[in-house]
This record gives sequence, C-alpha cells and structure tokens, in this order.
Amino acid sequence: MDEILAQRISLLTESSTLKMAKMSRELVAKGLDIINLSLGEPDFDTPDHIKKAAIEAINNNFTHYSPVSGFLDLRQAVADKLQRENGLSYSSSQVIVSTGAKQSIINVMLSILEAGDEVIIPSPFWVSYPEMVKMSEARSVFVFAGIDQDFKITPQQLEAAITPKTKAFVYSNPNNPTGSFYSHEELKGLAEVFARHPKVHIISDEIYEHINYTGGHATLASFPEIADRVIVINGVSKAYAMTGWRIGYAAGPQNIINACEKIQGQVTSGTCSISQKAAYAALSSDMTATRTMAAEFLARRDFIVQKLKSVPGVISNIPQGAFYVFPEISHYFGKQYNGELIENAEYLSLFLLKEGRISTVSGAGFGAPNHIRISFAASRENIQKAIDRMAEALQKLQ
Repeated sequence: MDEILAQRISLLTESSTLKMAKMSRELVAKGLDIINLSLGEPDFDTPDHIKKAAIEAINNNFTHYSPVSGFLDLRQAVADKLQRENGLSYSSSQVIVSTGAKQSIINVMLSILEAGDEVIIPSPFWVSYPEMVKMSEARSVFVFAGIDQDFKITPQQLEAAITPKTKAFVYSNPNNPTGSFYSHEELKGLAEVFARHPKVHIISDEIYEHINYTGGHATLASFPEIADRVIVINGVSKAYAMTGWRIGYAAGPQNIINACEKIQGQVTSGTCSISQKAAYAALSSDMTATRTMAAEFLARRDFIVQKLKSVPGVISNIPQGAFYVFPEISHYFGKQYNGELIENAEYLSLFLLKEGRISTVSGAGFGAPNHIRISFAASRENIQKAIDRMAEALQKLQ
C-alpha cells in the first residue's frame, strides 16, 4: 500500500540517531546489557526549581490554550536572555516559542524556502537539516570540512558554494555531531562573505550554547552587517536538561517570525503551557545547575578523549562544545569477524552494538561516512566500560 503515500515520504531518511536508540531499547528489553551512547540527551534530571515552577503552573491552572507564539513573559525572558548573555537586541514580538528547537528550525525553513532554492549546510551536520530542506522543497548544498580542519569550513569554501540560487545557510555552534566550535574570529570571516551576498539568510542553531568548553559563546547574529538576516535558534533542552519538556525558540527579523507564527498556528498552535512556565523559570533564574552540568561534561570529554587514544585505528579531535566525540574509524573498513564484513560506518556501528554491546551512530547520516558519533552524556563509569568494550570488539576484526 506504499503507493498511497506522498512522494515526500519516500524522499525522507529515517533519523540515524533515533534508529540506533530504538534498536538499543529493543535489545535492553530482551535483557541485554547495552550501554547507549547514541542519543544526544543529558543524563541529568531537570533542576528542582524548574520542576517546582511547572507544578505551581498546574496548581494555578495554566492548563488552557497558550498563545500561538508563546506566553508574553516567556518571549520577553528569551529577549532578555539574548540581550544579557549575547548582546543581541530583540523585542518580544521578534521571538516565537515552539515545541522544541527542531520545530523552530522547520518553521523558519518553511517560511523562507521554496522549490529551486539552495541551502548551504556545512558538513558534518545535524541529521535533520537536509531532511527539513527536502520538506521545504529546496536543495541542500554540502560543504565538507574534515577532521584536519577540526570540522569547520573556511570563508573560501563558503564563498565557492554560494550561487544565485542560495537562499539560506544553516549550521550549529557548538556543532552536533563533532563538538567543534566556531570562535568569534572564525565567524567574522564567514560574516564577511555573507555581507557580500545580501540575499542569503542564516539559520544559527545555538542549542548547545551553554555546553561550551572555550569560555565564551559566539554567534553570527552579533555582526551588525548581517544581523538582520540571522535567525537564532535555541531552547532549554540541553542547557537545563529539559529534553522532554519540548521548548525551543527562534528570534529574528519580524517578517520571518510572523511567518513562523502563521505556520505554527496551523500545525501545533501554542506549545505546552506547563512547559512554558518551566522554561520561564529556567531562563529567569540562577544558572548554577547548568554550570555544574557543563563542568561534568568537560570532565567526561577529557576522560573519553584520553580513553579513545588507547584504541588502535580510532582518530579523534578534541571537542570544544556539546557532548559528542566524532572519531574517524575507516581503519576498520574491509575487515571482518565470523564472516561479517565491515563495509562502512553503519556496519561498524551495528557490529559494536552486537559484539561490544554499545550503541553508537554511523557518521553517514551526519554527512561523514568515515566516522561514528559517540555521546558522552553518560556516567564516567559507563563511558569507561563502553570504550573498553569497543576496544575489545574491534580487536576481533581482521
């Protein structure tokens, strides 16, 4: 009966991260001891003061429809946060709250893209960017930067990729899946290119802003010459361990935010009222819990990078943000165990799941087929066990 489905469904690729997480859960349900390092989710609980705000919202009957663009106090809290932490000036009307940063991104793409448009995506990239471009009927143009470039494109590469059809550029900083981070100086070089191409809009995904090991954030929205073409995407899921609350936001030019509101009004309307009150508490209160989480992620980063150095054939950079390492593992392609040939990173991830009982994600879905993504949003004990299992499994390949 697949012939009844719309063509756009056949064009979409299943999220590789969600696929591996699903397989891991199925094996755990069968009683197997699987260490899941596939999902990008903090292993911390939402801080108590945020949960308390949600409980108070329920008791105060904030249980009705919310405004499509979000409660005014939350949108103002977002605008205040952007001014306070990033030096960016937005009014509350230039902010829209959505059901996760993922919805914020697709809202923007549907608002500005149409058939024939091109979207430049630095590669490696978050798995959903190209699929969202497909849903918007535009075309992705990938610009690859390998581990030798710390996975960061140069202004020269960006300039070469821009054509008269280029409508947008989408990237994450810090990056998922690599953990690489563009500094202010590096972004300045990209901003100078964008300044020469006034029709290109920039979707700046900053969801990992506070999981940053460099001492400071950087955003393309801070450059005055292009600021009116930048849409900042962020949310509360990573910084405040609020993945399940599903709150993201976009801030940008008024006409684009208005268009996002129009789309959202026909798709989900306003997001969960209780989650919004929790998000307000997160954005308006002390960030001690966030800093504590970030410090632990830094310790785990140092721990896993050191552990990976002892695994032959695995080459890793040192991530400057997020909670992933993205090692190059092509050394094992063409090797086999018990007649099972490792043809590519997907085969290797499946091999590690089967033989090593650890869940990772193939880099193919991120635009880097010689890599795998490993999340260190797990305890140091589990990280140590996982890398030990990985090393033991890889030794079997001949």
